[in-house]
Amino acid sequence: MKIKYLLLGLLIIVITTALYYQSESPKVQESITFFPIDSSVTYKTTQTSLKLIDKKTLVWKIDSILDRTAYLRQDAGLLYSNGRLIDRLSAWKQNDKRIEQEKRLVSKANALYEAITFHHSELHEKGGKIFSSQAMSSDQMYVVHTGPNTQYSFRTAASKNQNEWKQKLDEQTERMLQYSWNKGVRHFSIHLNDYQAFPLNLFNKLTKKELPGYTKEETDKIVGNLWEGLYKNYLLGIKKADGTTADPIGSTIPLILLANNKTHLLVLTETENGVPILLRQMIGDTY
Repeated sequence: MKIKYLLLGLLIIVITTALYYQSESPKVQESITFFPIDSSVTYKTTQTSLKLIDKKTLVWKIDSILDRTAYLRQDAGLLYSNGRLIDRLSAWKQNDKRIEQEKRLVSKANALYEAITFHHSELHEKGGKIFSSQAMSSDQMYVVHTGPNTQYSFRTAASKNQNEWKQKLDEQTERMLQYSWNKGVRHFSIHLNDYQAFPLNLFNKLTKKELPGYTKEETDKIVGNLWEGLYKNYLLGIKKADGTTADPIGSTIPLILLANNKTHLLVLTETENGVPILLRQMIGDTY
């Protein structure tokens, strides 16, 4: 009988220990981490799309398919209206190839909508080596309200009226962003002659090849580290200088400032209530 209870006690200890170590094992965190790019890995699909349906509903979709199963798949998207963030999408999957996301919003005003997505995959290979595969996609669309329940949309102006609305919305957005960025430049005493300036919404086109003065490998590293920082310090909440976090909704499209001496980059934005925000990142490092 004593042996029976002894064996039962040992079994309980073994089970308890196993459960303890299981609970203490590392868990995958919802984050983006840049690793060296594996050029042999490709995306079959990277797509961001905007569509107006029912004359008032804006449908925002993100879809990406990798050519193989990744240890971790992640997509992070930002949606701007007239230069200010109105929504965000983020999803991740383990041991999968594809991520699909969709969100529907009510379009309430005349707007230039711009959606930007970063597609990321983390790949674990034999020997413990970890690599990344990444891409960006984007879409933009103009929505014009002609009456209480009457709207239409276009991407490329096909008439005089559409061209007038395009010019009006472009100028309105550009004026607001320039004012915001200039205020931030003055607030933080940034010497613009020391930097190359690129709005985040132009990065998709610029980084398909190389950033001016950088190789493709260097460009990929800058983009990967930039989005790692944007995800942690912008999309999940803007990290302010006093250590508090501000909601990114309502913030302006970030202006990316690449130092001419290639030592660092700056991310300049403004919160919804007009507070200038500056994030600094050493090239190749995190914020």
